[in-house]
Amino acid sequence: MRSLPIHLLVIALMVLSACVAQPTTTASPPASAAADSAVEASPPEQNIQDGCVDGFDSTVDYFPEKLSVEYASGFDIEYHGNYKVITVTNPWQGAQESFRYVLVQCGTPAPQDVEGTVIEVPVENMIAMSTTYLPTLDDLGLIDRLIGLDSYMWTTNPAVQEIIAAGDIAEIGSGAAVNVELTLDLDPALVMTYGTGFADFDTHPVLLEAGIPVALNGDFVEQSPLGRAEWMKFIALFFNREADAGSQFDVIAAEYHAVAALTASLTERPSVLLGSVYNGTWYVAGGESYMSKMLADAGADYLWADEGDVGALPLDFESVYAAAADVDFWLNPDSSFWFSVDDVLESDPRYGDFAPLSRGQLFNNNAKVNENGGNAYYEEGAAHPERVLKDLVKILHPQLLPDHELRFYQQLQ
Repeated sequence: MRSLPIHLLVIALMVLSACVAQPTTTASPPASAAADSAVEASPPEQNIQDGCVDGFDSTVDYFPEKLSVEYASGFDIEYHGNYKVITVTNPWQGAQESFRYVLVQCGTPAPQDVEGTVIEVPVENMIAMSTTYLPTLDDLGLIDRLIGLDSYMWTTNPAVQEIIAAGDIAEIGSGAAVNVELTLDLDPALVMTYGTGFADFDTHPVLLEAGIPVALNGDFVEQSPLGRAEWMKFIALFFNREADAGSQFDVIAAEYHAVAALTASLTERPSVLLGSVYNGTWYVAGGESYMSKMLADAGADYLWADEGDVGALPLDFESVYAAAADVDFWLNPDSSFWFSVDDVLESDPRYGDFAPLSRGQLFNNNAKVNENGGNAYYEEGAAHPERVLKDLVKILHPQLLPDHELRFYQQLQ
């Protein structure tokens, strides 16, 4: 998914933004929207997950199963009988425009007075331009709808790796260099991607210009763990899978709150350092960032919790050393390729002066990586913050979760 280190991309997004014109486009009807897959026009008790309506009735509510947004701040949903409107209000950090998608039940007419990109639902297939969408497709039983990826390299999802190995999925590239001709040949019902505001990294302007139905997913902008996970609902809306997504997200939220409650009354909170040096600068998460909030819920005393905002704070080595040389834990050093203390010291011998190395309290979030450095922490963890939180509580307060086994983290020795 990422062709820049995460901390650099985050900083870049906070500094610049760009406005990309959003044309109004209409996706082609799914190929299977034929008579043999039609659904008779009668008030449905459930959302139609396959096929089209045969015989539109303007008095019928075609989406009896609905979703609402509780934690995410970047999108909202409106229902209107035979269509639903999704507005992505924060597609990337600093964006000056929103994007609207009008999802029309297949077999019914699109509204004439609503602006936005019209896409017929349920979509039959999808191209995913970020690994963060894959866990939701897997959770909702929709991996078989996946026909393309930006790259084969980064996913750690076994189901997706299986269809890659079988040659049943295409690789279309990303950014302005995306393979438009191949994408047109695939004839996707939906391409889901993300925006940055930087022309070289954005795929959507090129695909929209070619008339390909595109939806921008802003999950990575959310600074709340549950807000980021709630974008599973955004994906589900295109497949009419509201009921499944709603029930599954409720489980995620309940588990997250239950784990956070274990640390809520703790008075002793171990101090935590994040990040490492990159090109001479040590980037630490700002006090209003996603990771800072996750650490607070895990019962940590994050050293920069009161500094900065949602982005990364660029510091020099000496400043970090002065504040954190004797810190209790060092987490997320931002190198997927550090698997031992020797790897850390080889990168920079000065790291040896930090207490967590000698105390065995340096934990990296790279327990599940593939041969290319694709990391399940960023892929699966975004959709399942309750799993990340359990790992963090196990590391910082092992007595609270004695039976939990680390999923994303490993101790560097």
